[in-house]
Amino acid sequence: MKKDPNKRYQTAKELLIDIDKYFNEEKIFISRKKNQTPINPQETWMVYPKKAYFKDLVFMVDEHVYEPAEDTFLIAENMTITEDDAVLEIGTGCGILALLAAEKAKTVVAVDLNPYALKCASRNAETYKVKNIEFRHGDLFQPIRRNERFSLILFNSPYLPSELNEEKSWIGKAWAGGPNGRQVIDRFITEATKFLESEGRILLVKSSLSDVN
Repeated sequence: MKKDPNKRYQTAKELLIDIDKYFNEEKIFISRKKNQTPINPQETWMVYPKKAYFKDLVFMVDEHVYEPAEDTFLIAENMTITEDDAVLEIGTGCGILALLAAEKAKTVVAVDLNPYALKCASRNAETYKVKNIEFRHGDLFQPIRRNERFSLILFNSPYLPSELNEEKSWIGKAWAGGPNGRQVIDRFITEATKFLESEGRILLVKSSLSDVN
């Protein structure tokens, strides 16, 4: 299936349907854990142009999805998860933090505005047979029910100052934080405590380039 770069979608549902057609019609090369036998690359080919590595795990990254970098790994190396934790990740991207949290957490909810990211994260979860993650489409806390509470909320936010229209692309939405870098962060902070348990924690990435006042 050849993707039409000029095609426009009226709703997210239409986009998801088209993505499903794309994945179903193309053979997908999914990389396994390094200590497992990989799929023979001569028998199939990969539609994902990038891979992200963390410890012994390999994550496939779609071209429309933010590629995990130092900020992602900073959270990964500093989050403490217990078997009683209910974890919420905002902006899951390829799903790397959600999958790592799911190794120990009771439940994980992973949210992203980017439908490509949700499809990518779901594929990565399927690769490692992770069952305790629920993926939801929406902007920040929009898809979270009013009575839901979490003991840990993760957010590798769009924290860099950006110029007008830099957030228009799917990749841009993952890093562009508006003129002062806090456009999305301030919205997150305003809403986050409504969904946090009384003794809950938040891991949030921001930059010294952003306005701290």
